[in-house]
Amino acid sequence: MDISRSTPPGAAALQPGMEAPAVVAPQAASVFADRARRFEALAEGHAAGDYLRLMAALSHAQHALLQIHPDAPLPDDRACERARQHAMPVVPANGWPRDAVWRTHLAGLLERLLPQAHGTLRETLEGLQQADVATLERLADGVLRCEYDPAETARLPFVAAALQVYWTWMAAQPCLSTLGRLDVPGVCPCCGSLPVASVIHTGQYSGVRYLHCSLCNTEWNLVRVNCSACGETDKVSYRIIEGQDSVVRAEVCDDCHGYLKVVHRDKEAQADPVADDLATLALDILVDEAGYLRSGPNPLFIPGVPD
Repeated sequence: MDISRSTPPGAAALQPGMEAPAVVAPQAASVFADRARRFEALAEGHAAGDYLRLMAALSHAQHALLQIHPDAPLPDDRACERARQHAMPVVPANGWPRDAVWRTHLAGLLERLLPQAHGTLRETLEGLQQADVATLERLADGVLRCEYDPAETARLPFVAAALQVYWTWMAAQPCLSTLGRLDVPGVCPCCGSLPVASVIHTGQYSGVRYLHCSLCNTEWNLVRVNCSACGETDKVSYRIIEGQDSVVRAEVCDDCHGYLKVVHRDKEAQADPVADDLATLALDILVDEAGYLRSGPNPLFIPGVPD
């Protein structure tokens, strides 16, 4: 399997009079449900089909829990204004006093997944059910800091999934609707996390690129052919796997030697940055072997987690 280089695609123009918003909040009614359907579609005929179907079940569970999310503390108007004035994340992954509701979501995820779990997966889920509060909070700290304990890699994606439900609920609240880009363009304006991938949109803002947050599902605009990690433009190029479609490309930078995937909804409208990322892990392997380091995580897949 070979990796090939492609020329950076030019950005399509917006329709006259349209301006792409700087920040787009997640759609709580659909973000996880759409992702689940995409996982299911990608699983058909895929070598890692069982894993993708597990991720579909996880995403369905996330959707169900988000729809019944209870009220939880949010930043007040002064805190939101202060964050805007100082270009700071308003509910930072590292610093926001997270509510215990995330652990309720974790319990709900485990309850929904256990009936179909067997073997090692079942042991992992049952172990999380039995973990004490201190252990769960320690695991959550590691996920939010992207400091993954090698001894816990099997459990961390489920902890991350619960945290995603909680942070996505906050990001979708109307009081956070006036976020702007930060001074650091590669960091989420809502929670300060790194992007899982970037997305080239279709429809009203066809051709516009947004970075997609790995935690809260917020998206923020970034000019195309621009490294999301270091801002370099002259040394950016793209990689794809020869013989495969180009819905997902790796945008690599020869200045910082980082990369992040680009998911083209202009080529496949149902593509999802999280699902399509996990379905193209072979591209990560090849880009890694070429000497590039991934600049943003997908916390639903942490190296060392058994498929």
